[in-house]
Amino acid sequence: MAVKIRLRRLGRRKRPFFGLVATDSRNPRDGRYIEDLGRYDALAEPATVTLNEERVLYWLEQGAEPSDTVRSILSRQGIMLALHMRRKGRTDDEIQEAVRAHRDRHAEMMASSAKTTAGDRRAEAMEAERSRAAKAEAEAAKARAEAEAKARAEADKADAKAREEAKAARDAAATAARIEQESRNVAQAGEDAALARSEPEGEAAEPEREAAEPAADAPSKSPRTAKKQPTGADAAEENEEADSDAEKA
Repeated sequence: MAVKIRLRRLGRRKRPFFGLVATDSRNPRDGRYIEDLGRYDALAEPATVTLNEERVLYWLEQGAEPSDTVRSILSRQGIMLALHMRRKGRTDDEIQEAVRAHRDRHAEMMASSAKTTAGDRRAEAMEAERSRAAKAEAEAAKARAEAEAKARAEADKADAKAREEAKAARDAAATAARIEQESRNVAQAGEDAALARSEPEGEAAEPEREAAEPAADAPSKSPRTAKKQPTGADAAEENEEADSDAEKA
């Protein structure tokens, strides 16, 4: 039979306490047990333990296996230390002295922790929770600020790129307009130069045409019918005869 030392629930529903019992490991937790070894009140401030130490040591020496909770209780009470020293062959006086020193140290620790009441512990827990919430809020605010700063930087970068592209487009349009104007100027200069070169030839040809036109309009006279024009003394004589005829008339 494997013996186990475990806690057995006792007391009322809302005010329980526990008994330490040696029982067959095959039995249920609150079922039949072999021997009652003590009491454990976890709701007391501080928790109280009452043990039959000799019988607990007896069952431990017989190979009984304590549960995890029972092992923790026995360790705080110095029972596990006493078992270890017994196995090492220490005397009862040495064991009692070591167990007493162990319990004193544990009592001092419990006294220092007992200075904080349950209300203090609740307040500390609430303060710790508020601190965690404030820290989480600060981290969230920092993350939001970083995200907003990143978004603004990206928007500024996009805006600057758009302005650069617009300026490049305006510069390209201005360059194209300037090139087109220069092309028109060059073409106009070419036309003006060609016109300037053609004007003198036109003016010289016009008098020639004017001089040629009267010759073309004059009646053509053949050498036979053309009257010989008077010259020299014949012309003077004809003039005198014309004047004499005029006076007679």
